[in-house]
Amino acid sequence: MSIPGAHSTSDIRNIALVGQAGSGKTLLTESLLLEAGVIRNRGSLERGTTVCDFDPQERQLRHSLDAALVHFPVGDCHTNLFDTPGYPDFAGRALTVLEAVETAAVVVSAVNGVEPVTQRMMDFARDRELCRLVIVNKIDAKDAHPEAVLAQLRELFGRECLPLNLPANGGKSVVDCFFDPGADAIQPPDFSSVEAAHTEIIDQVVEVDEDLMAVYLEQGEELSPEQLHDPFERALREGHLIPVCFTSAETGVGIKELLNIFARLMPNPMEGNPPPFLRGEGAEAERVKVRPDASQHVIAHVCKVNIDPFVGRLGIFRVHQGTVRSGAQLFIGDARKPFKVAHLYQLQGKEHVEVPQAIPGDICAVPKVDEMHFDAVLHDSHDEDHYHLKSITLPPAMAGVAIEPERRGEEQKLSDALHKLVAEDPGVRIDHQASVNETVLYGMGDLHLRVLLDRMKDRYGVGCKTKSPSIPYRETITRPAEGHHRHKKQTGGAGQFGEVYLRVEPLARGEGFEFVDEVVGGVIPSQYIPAVEKGIRQALSEGAVAGFPLQDLRVIVHDGKHHPVDSKEVAFIAAGRRAFLNAVEEAAPIVLEPLVRIEVTSPSASTGDITGDLATRRGRVSGSQALANQRTRISALVPLAEINDYQSRIKSLTGGEGAYTMELSHYDPVPPRKQQELAQAFKRAED
Repeated sequence: MSIPGAHSTSDIRNIALVGQAGSGKTLLTESLLLEAGVIRNRGSLERGTTVCDFDPQERQLRHSLDAALVHFPVGDCHTNLFDTPGYPDFAGRALTVLEAVETAAVVVSAVNGVEPVTQRMMDFARDRELCRLVIVNKIDAKDAHPEAVLAQLRELFGRECLPLNLPANGGKSVVDCFFDPGADAIQPPDFSSVEAAHTEIIDQVVEVDEDLMAVYLEQGEELSPEQLHDPFERALREGHLIPVCFTSAETGVGIKELLNIFARLMPNPMEGNPPPFLRGEGAEAERVKVRPDASQHVIAHVCKVNIDPFVGRLGIFRVHQGTVRSGAQLFIGDARKPFKVAHLYQLQGKEHVEVPQAIPGDICAVPKVDEMHFDAVLHDSHDEDHYHLKSITLPPAMAGVAIEPERRGEEQKLSDALHKLVAEDPGVRIDHQASVNETVLYGMGDLHLRVLLDRMKDRYGVGCKTKSPSIPYRETITRPAEGHHRHKKQTGGAGQFGEVYLRVEPLARGEGFEFVDEVVGGVIPSQYIPAVEKGIRQALSEGAVAGFPLQDLRVIVHDGKHHPVDSKEVAFIAAGRRAFLNAVEEAAPIVLEPLVRIEVTSPSASTGDITGDLATRRGRVSGSQALANQRTRISALVPLAEINDYQSRIKSLTGGEGAYTMELSHYDPVPPRKQQELAQAFKRAED
């Protein structure tokens, strides 16, 4: 086992295996650990003995539900590898650890080809400027079509997808196309020649280095892997090259070659694109470069948090600059009080190995620091400017379930468990809807919610009653209108007086709320303007038509009156609120409903049934795409209110072979009949 500090930063390789569920990432990790000599026997998903799927839920479902970290040596190199979940429901747990690595290794099944999660991970890695490697797994499976998958990769992601090796003998071996292509006499069928593949990848690499290109083209010299190393890394960083390699985790074919690719071709922390650290906030934030220098101040970031009922909170972090030593004092973000690194661990699945230090590039963990949270920046000096990582955009948590504890008196216990779930999983959202007194747990799909509810019961001892949540409708206005209200109250002593004139205007969908102060001449003293806005914001949350929050409108306060004695903040809160509601009543208010963008992947034979079912749900199909192995991807916009039962419906329509992902698209007006129903229900509730 390699120990942080016993290697240099240039020896480190940080890689994340990402891709669709079922592509074989966990077994691939087992095969890599076995080939590297870390384990004696490869674990089994069926028996629940793999290093990465150690959680009881993972063993029961036989699928990864969370990202797990392992490490292994390859020669002098120390490799940190994340095995990530492939279900769309757990995309948040996969995407968040990508900030800790230089390379996203996208695993694709040679049977199923490119699937929705494959596309998402490739796009995310490109946008975050990560180096990308594609691993085509299961090349010896009965229905494998590796040549078709390579063609599909090149069609979808560009001609820069080039093979480093090719499968041969029906997937029982691989042939090298890069390091020493002349050493293999086998010419794999269904592919271009090994020599042609070698020439194509060399041509692609030398395009980023004019001097080397001149040597290659003008002098006709054969270039060695050592000469190609630097331009190869540059091509990876610039997205000019996406290497493709072939493996079978089941039989071990291509595993030794993959380890060699990791060690010799994948970038170390000094070669990869630096993470997007920012200084400052908002539009004025500037990107700063963090140097992988062990002698500088410490800068690290927390990429994952695990919470165990017995061990406590474990913060997993990547060191970008400086050296973290056991016993050191570190700050979290802009906190003024440091915490002590009492223990420093390296992780091998569920095993914790204590280590003395961590250098730039290392990924380690610190236990029992309650303030530790995802995306926190750790540092050792308040003299340094405060950095933060550019936030990542996760798919919004749209699947929701309203929950309450099974037993009365466990509300606090439920609240504590929910906070722990949110700390562990950035893809979880908790919303308390005061208007209906509902606590709603939001996840990325039905499976995600089931796993979360089971985890609360098994790990934290909190059982929940569940029901479908209320749909998060919104309200808005459709035309400008004026509003006015005079609040006057006399009780014998000092009274209350405030008068407000305002105007409301609709904004474009999605622009939220805008408050504008156009009062001149001091008719409303400046100290009372915030009170007017406060009253308006109170009314925003209460709604005007059906009790749902108002959005996408501008309020312009332009006139009013005050009294030198009786005017008070409370008077202008009341006047602002009532004037706003008066204006909204005249502005033709409507109810909006959330529309989600849904992508359904299913057997092509089910396409007609799916599009027909979407039409009955007021869905609008926007397109379809033929995929490998007679499968089709259908895209559509559907009201969220219409797909509460879609998980079971899609299983019924496709015989269990369909899957879908969804994310919020925008809000649209509800049909007039539905608006009438919502308004009448709101009026009955008020009465």
